[in-house]
Amino acid sequence: MQDVSLLLEALPFVNRYKGKTFVLKLGGEVVQSPENLDMLSQDVCFLNKVGIRVLLVHGGGPQANELSERLGLTPNFIDGRRITDRAALEVTKMVFAGQINTDILSCIRRHGGHAVGLSGVDASVLLARRRPKRKMKDPDTGHESEIDFGHVGDIVSVDSTLLRILLDHDYIPVLSSLGADQAGHVFNINADTVATEIAKSLEADKLLMLTNVAGVMRSRAKGDVIPRLTPKEAHGLMKDGTVTKGMLPKLTSAVEAVERGVKRCTVLSGLTPHALLEETFTDRGSGTLIEATPPRKRATKATKSTGAAPRKRARKTR
Repeated sequence: MQDVSLLLEALPFVNRYKGKTFVLKLGGEVVQSPENLDMLSQDVCFLNKVGIRVLLVHGGGPQANELSERLGLTPNFIDGRRITDRAALEVTKMVFAGQINTDILSCIRRHGGHAVGLSGVDASVLLARRRPKRKMKDPDTGHESEIDFGHVGDIVSVDSTLLRILLDHDYIPVLSSLGADQAGHVFNINADTVATEIAKSLEADKLLMLTNVAGVMRSRAKGDVIPRLTPKEAHGLMKDGTVTKGMLPKLTSAVEAVERGVKRCTVLSGLTPHALLEETFTDRGSGTLIEATPPRKRATKATKSTGAAPRKRARKTR
C-alpha cells in the first residue's frame, strides 16, 4: 500500500508537469561515477516517459583535470575560474563533447530513452565571444592584475531552434558547454551559465542544478539546507558570506535565471539517490528552491542533509 500511496502522491505533479520543459544541469562530479550516472539516467528517462520535456546541460571539470594530468598538463585556475589555453581547450573538447556526452547518451539508451548528443557549436545553438581580459584581485595577496582567460567564452545569443525540434519529437538533447563565434572559434563556457541561458530561451518551467551538495546551506558544518529562497534573500546570503566557494557561482546563476524569467530553479544533490524524482513528484521536495515570490506560509526549520526525511514544504508554486 505504501507504494500505491507514493504513486498517488506523484499523480498531481505528473499532471502538472506533462508537456513542460525542464533543463537539468549536471556537474562533472555528478556524472563521474558510472553507478551514479546510471541512476540519474534512469530518473531522467522516467521524467521523459511521463511527458516532461527534458534537456540536459553538462560540465566536466573533474574529468578535464584528470585527463590534463594524465597528459602532463597542469590545470590553471584563477579564483576558481579555469584558464583555457590552447592545450586546455583541446582537452575540454575531448572530454566534454566526447567522453562525458557519449557516456550520458549510452546510459539514457540503456533505460529506454532517446537522447541526442550536442554541443553549443552544433546548429549555432550558442553564439559566443572570447572573454575579454579582466582585472582580478588575488585573494591571498590582495594584488590586482589583468587576467587573460584564453579560450573561455561568454554567450552572445542562443538559437534554440534545433533544441525545440528535438524536444517536440520526444528526444532528450544532451548539450555540452562549448560554443563558437561567427568565425568558428570554439570556446569553453561555464556550464551553469549555459544552462541558465538555455532555460531562458526555452521558457523552461524548471531549471534544476544537480551538484555534489544537498542544496544551499546556512551552515555547512551542521548540514542545514535552506529549503526555499527568494532572489533577494539569496543575494543577502551571498553578500554576508554565508554562501561561498563552489556554491557561489551556482547560486548566482540560479538567481539570475529566476530574475530573467525562468519560473523556478532548484539547487539539489545529484549524488543522493532519486533526489531528482523526490523534488519533482513529492510534497516535501529536495534541495533549495529559488523563486521570485514565496508562498504565504514559509517553513522555518532547516532540512538536515543527513539522510533523514526532509520536512514538508508548501508546494503550490513548486
